[in-house]
Amino acid sequence: MAKQKHRTKQRDIMRSGGGVKVLLAGTDWLTILLCLATSAFGVLLVHSATLRRVPEDALIHRDTMVTIAAILLGLFLAIIMSFVDYELMLRFWYVIAGVCMLLMLMLIPFGQAPNPLRDDARSWFKIQVASQTIWFQPSELLKIAFILSYTWHLHRVKDDINKLRNIAMLGMHAMIPFGMIVITGDLGSALVFLILTMGLLFLAGLKLRWFAAMLVLVAAALPVVWIGFINDFQKHRIYAIYAERMLTDAQYEEIIYQQRQARYAMGSGQLLGKGLFQGGYTQSGSVPECQNDMILSVAGEELGFLGAAAVMLVLLLVVIRLVMVSSRTRNFRARLLCGGVALMIGAQAVINVGMCIMLLPVIGITLPFFSAGGSSNLCLYLAVGLVLTVYRHQSEHEDTRSYFDYLYS
Repeated sequence: MAKQKHRTKQRDIMRSGGGVKVLLAGTDWLTILLCLATSAFGVLLVHSATLRRVPEDALIHRDTMVTIAAILLGLFLAIIMSFVDYELMLRFWYVIAGVCMLLMLMLIPFGQAPNPLRDDARSWFKIQVASQTIWFQPSELLKIAFILSYTWHLHRVKDDINKLRNIAMLGMHAMIPFGMIVITGDLGSALVFLILTMGLLFLAGLKLRWFAAMLVLVAAALPVVWIGFINDFQKHRIYAIYAERMLTDAQYEEIIYQQRQARYAMGSGQLLGKGLFQGGYTQSGSVPECQNDMILSVAGEELGFLGAAAVMLVLLLVVIRLVMVSSRTRNFRARLLCGGVALMIGAQAVINVGMCIMLLPVIGITLPFFSAGGSSNLCLYLAVGLVLTVYRHQSEHEDTRSYFDYLYS
C-alpha cells in the first residue's frame, strides 16, 4: 500500500511538470563534477606532456584529443547507465561478462602490442579507421564485468561465504579473468584484479583466517608464476627495483631509465615547480611515456610538490566520494558495486604512484583520470556509471528513488 501511494505521488509530480526536476535530483552531480574536475586536471597535464609534438596546424596533440573524446563519451554513457537499475545489470551479469571474455579470447589470435619492445604484451586491439589507428584494451572492460559478476556471486553466497566450498568457487571465479589477463601479458591489470578480488571478499565479510590461508597459497604459487608466466623483460624490471645486482650495468641503465628520469623530473620541481609548460624534462621528452604511466612526473616538475600532492588529493577525494555513496545504502549488492569501483581506482592510483617514485617496478598501470588514453578513460567513466546508478536507485530523497516507477507503472 505504501509503495502504491509512493508511485501515485511520483505520477502526480511527473504530470505537474516536475519530471525533469526529479530526474536531475536523482543524478549524483557531486560525483560527476568531482570526476570531471579531476579529468580536466589530467587533460591539462597530458597537453603539457605532448605540447612539443603538437603539429603546426593543430591546437592540441592527438593523444590529448583522444583523451578528451573518451572522457566526454564515457561521461555520456555513464549518465545513460545511471537510468538503468543496477539490479538489472546484475541480473544479466553473464551477458556482460560473456562479451568481455569473448573479447579477451580474441586477443589470443588478434591482439597486438603498441610497444614493439614488448611483443609479449598482446593485450590490445589495433583498429584502423580511415587514416587513424585506434588502440583498444579489453581488459579495462573486463574489470567492470568482474565487479558485476563477482558482486552477484558474493550476493548468492553471502550467508555462507566462509564455507570452504564457497571460497573455492569464488577463487575459481576470480582465476578465470585473472588467467586471461596473464596470458595476454598484462601483469599490471592482473595485479589490479588480485587486489580487487581480495577487497571485495573483505567487504563481503570473509573472515581474516581465510586471507591468511590465501597468502600462503599465493606464496606457494609464486615460484610457478615466476618461472612460467613472467618473461625476462618483466623480471628485469623487478630486479631493477629490488635486486639491482642481478642485472649487468647496461641492463640496469636501460631498465631503470624511465623511472629514474621521472624521479629526476619530480625532484627538479621542488616545492612550487618550474611553471606549467616550462618543465625541462617534460618539454624535452626526457621522460618516456610521460603522458601515460609517468604523468605524475609532469605535475611534480611543472607544479612542484604541491602540484603532485594535489593530484593525489583529488584522487583521494574521488575514492572517498565513492565510499560515501556506498555507505549511504544498506543494500549489500549496491555496497559491493561502489566498493569495487573505489577499490579499482584506488589500487591503480597507488600502483602508478609507486611506479613513479621507484617503490614498485613499471607494470603498465595508468593513473586514473590523469593518464592519456582512450580505452582507459572511457572504461573508467563506465565504472563510475555503476556508482551513479546506485546513487539514483538508492537515494535517500524520496523524489529520486523510483524514477523507473514512472516508466513501468
